[in-house]
This record gives sequence, C-alpha cells and structure tokens, in this order.
Amino acid sequence: MDTHLRRRVRDGDHTAFAELFDGCARSVYNHAFRLTGDWAAAEDAVSLTFLEAWRLRAKVDEEGGSLRPWLLGITTNVVRNTRRAARRHAAAVARLPRRGPETEVRDFADEVAARIDDKAQLALVRTALDTLRRPEREVLALCVWSGLDYAAAAEALGIPVGTVRSRLSRARTKLAKALEPPAVRGQVGGGRISAAEAVQEGNR
Repeated sequence: MDTHLRRRVRDGDHTAFAELFDGCARSVYNHAFRLTGDWAAAEDAVSLTFLEAWRLRAKVDEEGGSLRPWLLGITTNVVRNTRRAARRHAAAVARLPRRGPETEVRDFADEVAARIDDKAQLALVRTALDTLRRPEREVLALCVWSGLDYAAAAEALGIPVGTVRSRLSRARTKLAKALEPPAVRGQVGGGRISAAEAVQEGNR
C-alpha cells in the first residue's frame, strides 16, 4: 500500500495527494506546533508543507514505507525558512522609526496557561525547551512527540542515525536537568513523577 501510494504521489496523482493529506495532516500540524509553539504558524506550516511536497513529488522514491517521515522533514525545513524570514522582517521593522507604543502580543505560553492549573510547571517547560539548540529540539519533536524511530527521524532530517541518537541524548539530558525545579534538586521524590523523569522515560 505504501509503495503504491508513493508511486501515485510521484506521478502527480491528485487523489493520492488527497489521501496523503488526510493521513498525515494531523501529524504535520502537531510537529509544526511543537517546533513553533504557535497555532497559526503551525496551520501555515501545514499548507506550505503540502505545497512543497507537491513541488518535490518527483524526488519521492517509488520503493519504501510511509511518506510521513518525508513530510515531517519538509515541515522542519518549512519552519526553519519561515523563522529566517521572520527574523529578517523583524530586523527590517526594528530599523524603522517608531510611530507609537508597541502593541503587546500574548504569546503561546499565555494562551496555554489559561487552560492548565500548574502555571509554574508551564514556565519551567518553556525555560527548559529554550535551553535546547534548534537541531536538538527538532530531533526531540520527531522522536519523542511524533514517535518516529531513529532511522525515520534520520531520513526526515537528512542526517545519519548516529547524529539523531546523540542529539536526542543531549536534548534529554538538558531537559531532565532544566525541568527539575531548584527547590527539589537533590531531594527524594514523594511518588509523583516529575517532568524531568517524564522526559527521560519518553520514547524508551
């Protein structure tokens, strides 16, 4: 089935692309959101991912398994390129003369915090993720949150499997350290699993 779909996608079959979208759009959206932390940006990334997939369809190998890793790799590149464009735009705007007070924009953390009780934990998670380098965050998103194995993540990112393993290991180590609040470091837990322990357990 996967091989047949690959061939149809490669041949530009619109019905095959519709099937691909139906089967993978949610995964693409989730991956984009985990990389951006922004609902609207994730939705834009989904559209751009499938547009780019259509443009690159001739590069799909006819033999192989699911196209999901291929799509998630495209999503990762889309997010990278969008961020670069946003940084260039922000730099250009910063050079313009100010015409009034800055508009305060509620960020992703504020929006999510309204939906959960433990705001301190949310702040801790955001701070922890900020300690990761972009390549580490991408591997974490693919392997832990999107559930890809090492080989599929390597395919998605175009890097060796060993690089995936080392980046994921570094990401887990950094998160485990950053997610442990200073007040409880060095203390024995009271039965409730900590965020750091949850990171260490993920994808084992």
